[in-house]
Amino acid sequence: MAAVLLRLPRRVRLSPETYRQVTLLALVLLSAIIVTGGAVRVTGSGLGCPDWPTCADGNLAPELFRPTTGHATIEFVNRLVTGLVSVAVMVAVLGSLARVPRRRDLTWLSLSLVGGVIGQIVLGGITVLTHLHPVAVQSHFLLSLVIVACAVALHERAGWPDGEASERPASRVRYASWVALILLVPAIAAGTVLTGTGPHGGDPEAQRFALNPPSVAQVHGVLVEVFTAALVVALVVAWRSGASRRALTRGSVAVAVAIGQSVVGYTQYFTGVPALLVAVHIAGATALWIAVLRFHISLTPAAGVEAGHVGGGASRRISRISSP
Repeated sequence: MAAVLLRLPRRVRLSPETYRQVTLLALVLLSAIIVTGGAVRVTGSGLGCPDWPTCADGNLAPELFRPTTGHATIEFVNRLVTGLVSVAVMVAVLGSLARVPRRRDLTWLSLSLVGGVIGQIVLGGITVLTHLHPVAVQSHFLLSLVIVACAVALHERAGWPDGEASERPASRVRYASWVALILLVPAIAAGTVLTGTGPHGGDPEAQRFALNPPSVAQVHGVLVEVFTAALVVALVVAWRSGASRRALTRGSVAVAVAIGQSVVGYTQYFTGVPALLVAVHIAGATALWIAVLRFHISLTPAAGVEAGHVGGGASRRISRISSP
């Protein structure tokens, strides 16, 4: 196998543009698995396949035509998407080796996806074996966001020209975007605690956190509001600092998604936490995480060059930046 991996780049050549499409596919699938995982949870299908790695009674797949296997089918589809994610990640790694010119940063980022997927497989087994303990479910989701962050970084960096970026001191807009990104982490973590306290545990018999849901919701709401304010400040600082139109557009999208998430969150709280809105909120959290990361990355020096300019040669140096 090792010999095959070493020979593959000599037989197959990928242009920077093609490899960027590969990284986009990996990012899309890694995001999709969070959405399908949320569907498993809100439909109470978390133990639809009670065994691991098989589904039930030693069978890899559920008996699809039995009327009692609806939950098993939902959980099995989620596992199939996990398989597609694994393939996409493998292609991303092989593509980084076949890309011309080969870049070490892209190879390491693609390998980080492999480590993350392996960790997810292990956590998935632990989640099933612990009968959907909220800590295991919470860890499963948070690790998914870490992997998505690596996938976003891989996709964005794959769009940068080959060569070294010109070095400049970190600007105040970068500090502001860092603050917003850091504040988003506890806001999302509090959201996972709230979900682990609420009614949608993936199975009616699943254990829940012994916390007061309204109190946890208030903490989560305050953290989200603080983050949103920091994000707005970062966008204003970026505008006043003369950041690129690309960065300002991404920042505006991130603010819009953050506001939408707040609306969905308050709506689901005051309407009794309906399953559909919980699923929308999970998908929105993933979209917000990606949007904020893209805004933050767009403020780095190399991100000032449009993705269409990738592959200009290893000797090209980047002189243009997105922020002062």
